[in-house]
Amino acid sequence: MKPDSSDNLSLFSTPSWAEVILPLALPKVYTYSIPDELKDRVKIGCRAEVVFGRNKRYAGIIRNILTTDPGFPTKPLTGILDEHPILHKRQLELWKWISEYYACSEGEVMAAALPANFKLNSETNLLYNEDFDGDFSSFNDDEYLIAEALQLRKQLQLSEVQQILGTRSVYAVIRRLSECSLCFVWERMQDKIKPKTETVVTFHPSFDPESQLEPLLNAWKGAPKQLEVLLAFLHFQQSNPFVSQSQLLNKANAASAAITSLCEKNVLQVQKQVKDRITLMPKKCFIDFEFSDVQKIAYDQILDSFQQHQVTLLHGVTGSGKTLLYIKLIEKYLKEGKQILYLLPEIALTAQIIRRLQQHFGGHVSIYHSRFNDQERVELWNKIRNREVSILLGARSALFLPFDDLGLVIVDEEHDSSYKQQDPSPRYHAKDAAIFYASMFGAKTLLGSGTPSLESYWNASSGKFGLVQLNSRFGGLLLPEIKMVHALDGKTKGRVIITDDLKAAIDEALLNDKQVILFQNRRGYHPYMICGACGDIPKCNHCDVSLTLHKYSNKLHCHYCGSTYPKLIQCKACGSVKWNEKNFGTERIEEELELLFPNARIARMDVDSVRGKTAHETLITQFERKEIDILVGTQMVVKGLDFDDVSLVGILDADGLTSFADFRANERAFQLMEQVSGRAGRKGKQGNVIIQALNLNHPILSLVSAHDFKGMYDREIAERKQFHYPPFSRLIQLTIRHKDELKLRVASEKLAASLRIDFKDKIIGPAAPIISRIRDQYLMEIMIKLPKDNLLAKYKQAIKNHIDLLIQEQQYRSIFIAIDIDPF
Repeated sequence: MKPDSSDNLSLFSTPSWAEVILPLALPKVYTYSIPDELKDRVKIGCRAEVVFGRNKRYAGIIRNILTTDPGFPTKPLTGILDEHPILHKRQLELWKWISEYYACSEGEVMAAALPANFKLNSETNLLYNEDFDGDFSSFNDDEYLIAEALQLRKQLQLSEVQQILGTRSVYAVIRRLSECSLCFVWERMQDKIKPKTETVVTFHPSFDPESQLEPLLNAWKGAPKQLEVLLAFLHFQQSNPFVSQSQLLNKANAASAAITSLCEKNVLQVQKQVKDRITLMPKKCFIDFEFSDVQKIAYDQILDSFQQHQVTLLHGVTGSGKTLLYIKLIEKYLKEGKQILYLLPEIALTAQIIRRLQQHFGGHVSIYHSRFNDQERVELWNKIRNREVSILLGARSALFLPFDDLGLVIVDEEHDSSYKQQDPSPRYHAKDAAIFYASMFGAKTLLGSGTPSLESYWNASSGKFGLVQLNSRFGGLLLPEIKMVHALDGKTKGRVIITDDLKAAIDEALLNDKQVILFQNRRGYHPYMICGACGDIPKCNHCDVSLTLHKYSNKLHCHYCGSTYPKLIQCKACGSVKWNEKNFGTERIEEELELLFPNARIARMDVDSVRGKTAHETLITQFERKEIDILVGTQMVVKGLDFDDVSLVGILDADGLTSFADFRANERAFQLMEQVSGRAGRKGKQGNVIIQALNLNHPILSLVSAHDFKGMYDREIAERKQFHYPPFSRLIQLTIRHKDELKLRVASEKLAASLRIDFKDKIIGPAAPIISRIRDQYLMEIMIKLPKDNLLAKYKQAIKNHIDLLIQEQQYRSIFIAIDIDPF
């Protein structure tokens, strides 16, 4: 079964078939026959309308074209939805690699990769049969409700039926009404891609402004508002023949009736015009800075490394000027006519970087992230595919955009765990996928970080990646001075939110007109409440996790399923009204700061306070303009932000970063503290960092205070080698979920016993995770620790076989098992 070399099948007289990816968790790609009338329209990368199952319709992606009979009956394609492919072939190759490496289906990759408006499926519609005899006597209550609604409205969508009955289980009702000939059931595909239009005003085709305008104005009588509109139109029309109606009415301070009257006189006409949702600046390529001697050396080293390695790690301490190196590299590849993908771990970082890139490259640059609506995503997708954009800055999902000539991929803050997709499938790592994607183009990948992941640094140290290091800050500035402070109150023996040392340092910074960043990796007011009488802790009804008190809503919130509960007055266990509120989140810190520094301008940056598409950028811009004195936040304030006047950084609870039960806990704690420390002293004099902790003897704290990444790396890599953790092994994690805890435990033990037949002592578990129930689903985990060899595909297939054997048993068919390759 050989794929044809051409996308277009008009050359062939023999029957042909197409392999189609459907946006479902299906283990295979489905084959459909191509009707003669569609053969000249079928191309790899186009969307095809297909029937799946009895009558469900989907828009799938044509992955391959076949000229050899697959040897089994196939359904025909029912339509082609695109005149031109919406994907390039390399994207489909990337999808296939992700599905194979991360043990998921290509349909799951498609569901993650395509903008929602490309992913069409049919809507079930009920159409009333006008020949029905009108006898509702045999219907039950639910059937009667729908029959009555159909008789009145003549047509209902499936979603409307579900809304009327208040349940999603409506198929029995639909089947009964269809069998009684009250309605017909049909499936309809509906395109969700709608161009944005704007109402514009232009001269009427019959009106000649050169010969008719002057006589019209000279003879004008009455209708002053119409004259104002016409004069405003002439003002705008000098630069654009199509004038926005809203802009015109606003300038003339008139109502739309004035334009209507001018249209009736055949002077103007109103029409709809397609308008871009994403407007690009004029394109340019302008570099207005000079490298320092150290940066020039690093830049040359990167180019030399690219001659020998496809991937290079740039390890530059915070504030060393890595972004300037990125900009210079982008300029090089842009002049060569290549596309550049610039990945960042979080959209919070894009506000500053996009302004810098647009300053140098203008409309060559665009941005892509999760805050875009579905229509905007489709529009940017097409701009990338049509080469209207050469430099794309985005978070993890930007990897899936349709590049056709990548020259450079930059993965900034490459150590960040946000590059790893957790749920749902595909559970891919954007850094590793980006390296593979770049290799398909022969492009270079630059990984940048002030605190690289141990795996990347190991690869660079062993020669697999190139390594370039920037060990000093730009302009010769010193790294911030770090001071460790004990967070215990000597009087109350409780934890202090703002210690005396930190308060004095904040006072000094504010006195010197400097800014302060305070970091706490917990949002909300109090992370948990505990009954002072019996010690009971309120937990979510759906998750095995304590509830967090949020002051802004005065409710208890679950940070896992989103449920909210009224603030408890009485303990449900013992009836006591005495509550102890433990630990503190960003809300509580904000309140404490307002009491301690009443004249300071204070803002909070976390998931709760930063909502909306532009909220991140607005807050960051305010801080840059020094409209905010103290910024308190979660990890959002840690990553890559660059502020000139921050002289002090406070880490309020270092113990909360070092106490995780995870083999990467120390590495991640060092990275977080070093990254947030790097926000201090970026310009001018040396910055200061105060780290509050109860356990000041933790070894990671001494390494952070010395900015000793190499010391942390040597310590952690020795432990990884001793206990056989990555990069000296591969990890595969199986997460088993079910609503019945007993059934889950039995199934998990049975799966682990089955796996041990092949994997022996490489199986760890099963064991319940720290959070053992989420959204009413109990969880168990099995970890498989494998050697670093070339047998990964064989291992994954063996794991799938054991899972298939388990779920084939009737009692375990409802068990859900997720496979996570490299779960870190």
